[in-house]
Amino acid sequence: MVDTLATASARRNAAHGGTLVVTGRRDVAQDVVELTLARPGGERLPDWAPGAHIDIVLPDGTTRQYSLLGDRWDAHSFTIAVLREPAGRGGSEHIHAQLSVGDTVGFGGPRNNFRLSPAPGYLFIAGGIGITPLMPMIRQAELLGDPWRLLYLGRSRARLAYLDELAGYGERVTVHTADERGRAVIDDWMPDPAVPPLVYACGPERLLDAVDRWAAPLGRHRVRLERFTARGDVDRPTTAFDVEVASSGAVVTVQKDESIVDALRRIDVDVITSCAQGVCGTCETGVLAGVPDHRDSLLNEAERAESRCLYPCISRAVSDRLVLDL
Repeated sequence: MVDTLATASARRNAAHGGTLVVTGRRDVAQDVVELTLARPGGERLPDWAPGAHIDIVLPDGTTRQYSLLGDRWDAHSFTIAVLREPAGRGGSEHIHAQLSVGDTVGFGGPRNNFRLSPAPGYLFIAGGIGITPLMPMIRQAELLGDPWRLLYLGRSRARLAYLDELAGYGERVTVHTADERGRAVIDDWMPDPAVPPLVYACGPERLLDAVDRWAAPLGRHRVRLERFTARGDVDRPTTAFDVEVASSGAVVTVQKDESIVDALRRIDVDVITSCAQGVCGTCETGVLAGVPDHRDSLLNEAERAESRCLYPCISRAVSDRLVLDL
């Protein structure tokens, strides 16, 4: 079988990190499985910080991103938790149905687009599997003695992972499930703008959109989100434009129905990608000239204004030409 470009790219991603073997597997909630991963020979893994994620590359080349949530001081294992999504793109289904202890996967990273910044206090908001990047943040806040609260939302307690561990934090954790209390009113949790903590939220789009509206009263820099999928509010014209490769001077026209990544591949310039949705950060590329049309879910408003980089899997151009640091 001939490899597709996507599969070939996924395998290159795997080569960047190497191979991991599944050393542990356990169910931590309904339709949520936790995997412990290590190098086959037990060698040291890369360091990581709260908010980091890795790419998991499955045998067919499928690549998905999962937050690291284990002990960051354990240099020899990674821990991830995966929600089974029957209507998803196939990665979670493969992991739940086929991946067992002893099996191997490729990996890339870690990368971190959701870093925990120093603050006098934190408000963490998780929707379902969105708890995964927040667990190491909670442990870090505890280690440093920083005040924090967690609002943990879901359809039912059976579907919420790590409730036993979180129960040890007492009243700092509020669990709100729809089957017990109805839909939560997120604005009831908006902090006092006079003394706002840093807000970190991860979960479904409806939840994140609600939290994102707090940025106006609290300040954009105080509301930090990690999205599972690309934002759905991009509704701008899509026209053709040119991209110049700075290292060679090669120029290619990006047609209105293709991505920058696909156009570059037509002239044999490959950019490593993973999510193809502007959410993982794998394909970050420097911008040397031109004005990007940022369509990712990673950059904040200040970074978009600076336009020092873009994510060519999804972003486009406002100007007629972009010069990329490739």
